Amino acid sequence: MSSAQLRHENGATTTTKPKPNPITGTEIAAEFSHHDLTVARINNGSFGSCPASIISAQQQWQLQFLQQPDYFYFNTLKPSMLKSRTLIQSLVNAENVDEISIVDNATTAVAIVLQHVTRSFFSSDFRPGDAAVMLHYAYGSVKKSVQAYVARAGGTVIEVHLPFPLSSNEEIITEFDKALKMGKTNGARIRLAVIDHITSMPSVVIPVKELVQMCRNEGVDVIFVDGAHAIGNVEVDMRDIGADFYTSNLHKWFFSPPSAAFLYCKKSDKVSDLHHPVVSVEYGNGLAIESGWIGTRDYSAQLVIPEVLELFVNRFEGGIEGIRRRNHDKVVEMAEMLVKAWGTELGTPPEMCSSMAMVGMPACLGISSFSDALKLRTHLRVTFKIEVPIYYRAAPTLEGKVNPITGYARISHQVYNTIEDYCRFRDAIIKLVNDAFTCAVLSN
Repeated sequence: MSSAQLRHENGATTTTKPKPNPITGTEIAAEFSHHDLTVARINNGSFGSCPASIISAQQQWQLQFLQQPDYFYFNTLKPSMLKSRTLIQSLVNAENVDEISIVDNATTAVAIVLQHVTRSFFSSDFRPGDAAVMLHYAYGSVKKSVQAYVARAGGTVIEVHLPFPLSSNEEIITEFDKALKMGKTNGARIRLAVIDHITSMPSVVIPVKELVQMCRNEGVDVIFVDGAHAIGNVEVDMRDIGADFYTSNLHKWFFSPPSAAFLYCKKSDKVSDLHHPVVSVEYGNGLAIESGWIGTRDYSAQLVIPEVLELFVNRFEGGIEGIRRRNHDKVVEMAEMLVKAWGTELGTPPEMCSSMAMVGMPACLGISSFSDALKLRTHLRVTFKIEVPIYYRAAPTLEGKVNPITGYARISHQVYNTIEDYCRFRDAIIKLVNDAFTCAVLSN
């Protein structure tokens, strides 16, 4: 479904008219002129980006509240939040708007779902020793949340270790199947599966629909997809994916200001005891309403979501789908340019990339630890004004290989990026290689 087509609860579809004159390169540059233009920012994946037109629209929401807070609270906030939720419902093909809550970020969504799971352990619905399955490459805060909530409640945590580099979805499916079987040993049950849609580091598009179906077949009670990087980056369709819960940040790849995310909760008896971690006056009125008011704060990032579509996204041919297709094609093109220049390899085939790609770095750089990767990232920022995350691939997977690649750069492509950003990165690494640089020379 095109981003300009909004499906409503009654099944009808409304199409917003595309802009008669698609956005130009000059207009894109103006929208992001507030970026530090001296920096080659090829790291949209970490914090996202917000156009100037949306920043201006957000400020109007902030002023509305400050001008007359009482009127805004009683007359504006709830209907405006509902408008944002309805738009998200359409974008992600949820069945009902009540399945969509807006929260600050994916980390908050994780807390909501895992607190719900923890209560099932405390109520004896789940037993000590029952398992939670998640990918080893799950985001750090998600892994710590699983430990903080599920493990402390008595659950056993099983991490699915994936090889890297990856060559196919079959490798992921095989390892996930092993973990599901492990979780059911000695009569235990798998109560929770946390599945990334796009892993953060290393960045890989995961076959979520297939893994969700595997969980269904194995009787997993709660299936939660962490799509923090997903909306605006890959296709996101709730009915097609079929998970119980799904979250995605709107400030990473959908051009919203920080911070805004949605949490999808499939309608079922599983969500009867689902609550926002911050208890406010709306407690007990359903998660969507609870999340819409957690006390006096700035809600503008959540209310400006319709303007993100109207004022920016729909100025591009094909809307958000057109943007993500072009970003994917361009990041693959830039990644292939870099590996050719450096004589290295991609971390995954192009079809497993989103708008981010893992690019092997020359082995002679001597990336031998996570600390080295972080120090090299800092060196690139300070010395060359290049912002890009570096992933260290731990040594145990490298046995028998001569001069193995131990470092991969995660490059992003967003509409503001230019080929010069990637050429600067290419040339910086070539200079380091020619200068016989190694990470060992970097101070602690």
